[in-house]
Amino acid sequence: KSRGVGTAVAVVVVVVVGKMASGGEAPESWYLALLGFAEHFRTSSPPKIRLCVHCLQAVFQFKPPQRVEARTHLQLGSVLYHHTKNSDLARNHLEQAWMVSQQVPQFEDVKFEAASLLSELYCQQNSVDSAKPLLRKAIQISQQTPYWHCRLLFQLAQLHTLEKDLVSACDLLGVGAEYARVVGSEYTRALFLLSKGMAQLLLMERKLQEVHPLLTLCGQIVENWQGNPIQKESLRVFFLVLQVTHYLDAGQVKSVKPCLKQLQQCIQTISTLHDDEILPSNPADLFHWLPKEHMCVLVYLVTVMHSMQAGYLEKAQKYTDKALMQLEKLKMLDCSPILSSFQVILLEHIIMCRLVTGHKATALQEISQVCQLCQQSPRLFSNHAAQLHTLLGLYCISVNCMDNAEAQFTTALRLTTHQELWTFIVTNLASVYIREGNRHQELYSLLERINPDHNFPVSSHCLRAAAFYIRGLLSFFQGRYNEAKRFLRETLKMSNAEDLNRLTACSLVLLGHIFYVLGNHRESNNMVVPAMQLASKIPDMSVQLWSSALLKDLNKACGNTIDAHEAAQMHQNFSQQLLQDHIAACSLPEHNLISWTDGAPPVQFQAQNGPTTSLASLL
Repeated sequence: KSRGVGTAVAVVVVVVVGKMASGGEAPESWYLALLGFAEHFRTSSPPKIRLCVHCLQAVFQFKPPQRVEARTHLQLGSVLYHHTKNSDLARNHLEQAWMVSQQVPQFEDVKFEAASLLSELYCQQNSVDSAKPLLRKAIQISQQTPYWHCRLLFQLAQLHTLEKDLVSACDLLGVGAEYARVVGSEYTRALFLLSKGMAQLLLMERKLQEVHPLLTLCGQIVENWQGNPIQKESLRVFFLVLQVTHYLDAGQVKSVKPCLKQLQQCIQTISTLHDDEILPSNPADLFHWLPKEHMCVLVYLVTVMHSMQAGYLEKAQKYTDKALMQLEKLKMLDCSPILSSFQVILLEHIIMCRLVTGHKATALQEISQVCQLCQQSPRLFSNHAAQLHTLLGLYCISVNCMDNAEAQFTTALRLTTHQELWTFIVTNLASVYIREGNRHQELYSLLERINPDHNFPVSSHCLRAAAFYIRGLLSFFQGRYNEAKRFLRETLKMSNAEDLNRLTACSLVLLGHIFYVLGNHRESNNMVVPAMQLASKIPDMSVQLWSSALLKDLNKACGNTIDAHEAAQMHQNFSQQLLQDHIAACSLPEHNLISWTDGAPPVQFQAQNGPTTSLASLL
């Protein structure tokens, strides 16, 4: 019935406009009337998209001039693309708009908007091979139109980035930076150069020697540029985010603090500024990096990353809560894919925090939440599948499911080309082999590839320190205590230099254990007491459990009965907390995720009767 009403309304519209046309009205009159009707239907509450489309389609009945024909095809394609699932019809109209507009002189806006939107639709339909030549041709013929030339360069660079062709993306962004310089837009030149720096940081081979001078140049351009305050501050946020990310990738948690503080001050400044309604005089300046609200979430995110690496886990929790709260508000109004990416990365970090602080059940539920987010977006899953399996591997270690941990880490290694993530996974897989005690060949093969003394695969200070710790752990289990002490002292030296608190705590307690085995109780106590203090501050449940067990034995051996009893009580409390959390986690239906190693994450989980794993190695 409603369909009949809609058709009747459309007929009335066509009849009215037809009378205008036959009555000798100028083409602009009937065209504007149809546009007015179409816009009325599009902006109705709720929108009447079918009627909007009828009005626009009616334009073609009057055999309009090419300019009107091309613009109407663009409008129809845009409405169908954004408001319906009829992507094939949208594609047809956008292709017509692109083809016809090229025959009309001085029709740049329609021509290049059609190219931009059509290439976006091609990508959505997995026709990337159609999108790239279209964008290249549009870039080639848009050099006299600065805004569109820059926008299309950004779009093609983004497409190469999504395909993980970062070398091509860097080349295009370099071309854009030079073009912006020629047309006198230092602001957009900075955007291109900062984007190029971001792409270089993502490169597998890193090209760190190229990143340093590029970031230096960007810093100079940003500080020297005088223009819209909110644009200037957004450039500073972009620049500082890159600097902070660069330090964190290098595992330099202490060195990054001044930059992180500047970034936090900068986002406070930008949140107080009002958007300037005055448009820039240079059309090449008509760009912005991110909305203020998105930048705020991003600053929370890098703060969480820093807190996680440094071992300030309560601080990481606080900023994660703030960021997720803001994300939920934004996602109610904005369906931008970057918000889901932010959410997944935040969850990935807080999951690792939960595992350290002894909240495995909560971590498992958050892993399941990441799975659900990735189910909604194939691209998100493709970008985060390796991280998901890595998190499941870490969870498996925490509940002593070593076979499953190995399977998860092996799957993650197969799915990643990211060198830092690869090294992190290998380090944790090596710890699994050490605990199993009978995987010597596989273990030595791994350790050759992450040898911290020479040819370490990445420049990360944090990961190299962790590799020394793994060597120390292996030497301890093999009874080679002097060698273990050498490796662990190297870990301590590196972790103290960059405030890597968790590695420091782990190294101290392991050194304390070695001295206890060697009968040097005083030196053991000198290691275990600060380990316990640091672990309590983090808080790291496993290190606290380990430290309390050692303190109990140390005090007992030294005849300190009261202290031994106190340590035994602490050990009992930690054991009970871990046991209860262990039972809760293994009883969750999501625990079945530990068996998932192939394809998309499972949609449903079946409940388990109870835990099937042993706590013997933990207690």
